[in-house]
Amino acid sequence: MNILSYLQKVGRALMVPVAVLPAAAILVGIGYWIDPVSWGGSNALAALFIKSGSAIIDNMAVLFAVGVAYGMSKDKDGAAALTGFVGFLVLTTLCSPAAVAMIQKIPVDQVPAAFSKIQNQFVGILVGIISAEIYNRYSGVELPKALSFFSGRRLVPILISFLMILVAFIMMYIWPLVFSVLVSFGEHIQKLGSVGAGIYAFFNRLLIPVGLHHALNSVFWFDVAGINDIPNFLGGQQSIEAGKAVVGVTGRYQAGFFPIMMFGLPGAALAIYHCARPENKAKVLGIMMAGAFAAFFTGITEPLEFSFMFVAPVLYVIHAVLTGISVFIAASMQWIAGFGFSAGFVDMFLSTRNPLATHWYMLIPQGLVFFVIYYVVFRFTIRKFNLMTPGRELAVDGDESDGYDVNTSAGTDHEESETTSLARRYVSVIGGSENVTGIDACITRLRLNVKDSSLVNDTLAKRLGASGVIRLNKESVQIIVGTRAELIASAMRNIVASGPIAAASANSSVAPKVTPQAVANAPKAVFQTLVAPVTGDVVTLEQVPDEAFASKAVGDGVAIRPTEKTVVAPADGTVVKIFNTNHAFCLETVKGAEIVVHMGIDTVALKGLGFKRLVEEGAEVKAGQPILEMDLEYLNANARSMISPVVVSNSDDYAGLTALATGKVIAGQTKLFDIQK
Repeated sequence: MNILSYLQKVGRALMVPVAVLPAAAILVGIGYWIDPVSWGGSNALAALFIKSGSAIIDNMAVLFAVGVAYGMSKDKDGAAALTGFVGFLVLTTLCSPAAVAMIQKIPVDQVPAAFSKIQNQFVGILVGIISAEIYNRYSGVELPKALSFFSGRRLVPILISFLMILVAFIMMYIWPLVFSVLVSFGEHIQKLGSVGAGIYAFFNRLLIPVGLHHALNSVFWFDVAGINDIPNFLGGQQSIEAGKAVVGVTGRYQAGFFPIMMFGLPGAALAIYHCARPENKAKVLGIMMAGAFAAFFTGITEPLEFSFMFVAPVLYVIHAVLTGISVFIAASMQWIAGFGFSAGFVDMFLSTRNPLATHWYMLIPQGLVFFVIYYVVFRFTIRKFNLMTPGRELAVDGDESDGYDVNTSAGTDHEESETTSLARRYVSVIGGSENVTGIDACITRLRLNVKDSSLVNDTLAKRLGASGVIRLNKESVQIIVGTRAELIASAMRNIVASGPIAAASANSSVAPKVTPQAVANAPKAVFQTLVAPVTGDVVTLEQVPDEAFASKAVGDGVAIRPTEKTVVAPADGTVVKIFNTNHAFCLETVKGAEIVVHMGIDTVALKGLGFKRLVEEGAEVKAGQPILEMDLEYLNANARSMISPVVVSNSDDYAGLTALATGKVIAGQTKLFDIQK
């Protein structure tokens, strides 16, 4: 998986805690509206709202640790969230000023100031990512019987506790260095006047994902470098008389944020909503409206910024640049307004009474211009580069916890709407929504629970492109649809949840399968040769104890009974799918062949035990590169069968397959079969 794909995965996971932030911002905003002067000091109801919202905002870091760990876990299990929480507690406790003083044997007042900011978003995200990776790798580990209680998911919080000790030790030396570098940088750019103000604002936004913007803020707002921009500004007339503030200058590191937070980011939210797919717009509207209101009214921008900073980093860089430009313009023109909390409507209203505020009203037309700029630039960039902002993708696993699950290999809007249309027809073909009781998918097939399997129309299913229909019993049906099975299943779940769908009649008109067919009498040539993905003994597909594979409904190929633990790529290509239980993967070769490697039969029921993935979805791999690792002793004892099919799921696109091996094969070395064109 490349870095962009991984960042998008982090961004999707962040949607879990980010969805909570608008509620916090609204609570705080209501409190400030009730008591705009003393902020709850003279009104109990205002204090109640402000404290309620602040409880969430002040603990944003731990929310990120828990939410990212949960959202990036392979099975969305609560144990992953607990792991993130445990890891955050251990790391932040060990890196707290008191603990650092104790560990390093120094007085508390000599502990670097950086450690007072250790509970920040960056640390939360870092802990969440590490926790998720540890959970995904070790949640299936089986310990000896004497320690079996601590096996699997119970083991992971224990492991993360020890790992965070090492991370804390590293942070004790790295964190103060990074913090001090940023403070020094801030002290230099303050000498550049209005240009410096713009540079500061650019880095202020750019550093928010890692939580280090506090270092710059301390330089410009809290007298670390003698600027004292906020206290003097709020001091008003008294600060002017004392010579500690200059009209038209003091506040220049704040004023330009108002056009961005009150107008620019809501414009970005509108662009993201307009670029969302039709089926996702309702969800996106709720998130974007709440985030836009929070940004405008209170100046709390995290709900919006974290919704796109990881899934579309280029947009966040554009946002940082535009923020720098806005602050530069306001500082140059001496349009000054300041804030004590953030650059929202409440603080702008309060700023109008401050004698240091000059031409503050000009920030409103500047903001309207930036609203248009943000909307146009964001909308153009999203569509031009097909950026995966919220709502641009269908969920691929049916999990609604984060709103969206971006498939980084997805194509155009047309392809997504085609999937939705196809899924709707499949719902009709299986007897309509009234006949459906459960929808799931394996790597190549829809696994359906129905009230009456006799209502499933085999003929129409095959016209839609299905390779076969398998009735396991009166209430269980499997439809072989190829490697898009999970996408189709997810779309089917959304369709069934959205309203009733009628059953297809016998003479219904459905789109026929459109698949390039090899001409039967055309000369045959080798298109691509595959090597064995695992060491073992070759068996024919007819010997596979599964009707879908044995009948070649999933695709043509061979099977192997494995004798070694490592599963490798059978050809150069891209791992487009690894099932979340790690028992199977789909490889698209560089020449376009779609290869399904399915280790064992019904091994999905083992819920990942006995399997460990060595690469992630989206990885570019070479023939012979390890993909999975198996615990063969466990699998041979618990799986229904370890005969493992290796099939070409789009074999209808080719003239045929020629087996090249019998008996024993060696992973990554023995030529298994040729694909002919």
